[in-house]
Amino acid sequence: MEKTLIILRGIPGCGKSTFARMIADEPGCICTADDYFMKNGQYLWEPSQLGAAHSACVAKCERLMQMQVANVILANTSTTQKEMNPYYEIAQKYDYKVFSLIVENRHGGINEHNVPEASLQKMKERFDIQL
Repeated sequence: MEKTLIILRGIPGCGKSTFARMIADEPGCICTADDYFMKNGQYLWEPSQLGAAHSACVAKCERLMQMQVANVILANTSTTQKEMNPYYEIAQKYDYKVFSLIVENRHGGINEHNVPEASLQKMKERFDIQL
């Protein structure tokens, strides 16, 4: 069985989570830092918890790989190589092939997390693409 990690990258509002749900074999195979901020069906952003959110996301991804889930999907902004490195490392550890896909906001989606325009611009400027 070939195992894959699909990394969906893009700025908030581009549709990463929506696309992840479209291609997921099952909802439980999607990893996102945003899940950490969901409380009783409501998104409660707490900037001081961002590190914990990403740690929880990496841990979930590794648990899925330990269970040998065939297709694991990561849906985070992943604007830099540094942000993706932990996922590449665990993919290598568990022998997963990695595909990185950039999701563009060509549909006019709006970021649901009220990320300020200045923050979106900074993300766009640091977006690291390796072709």
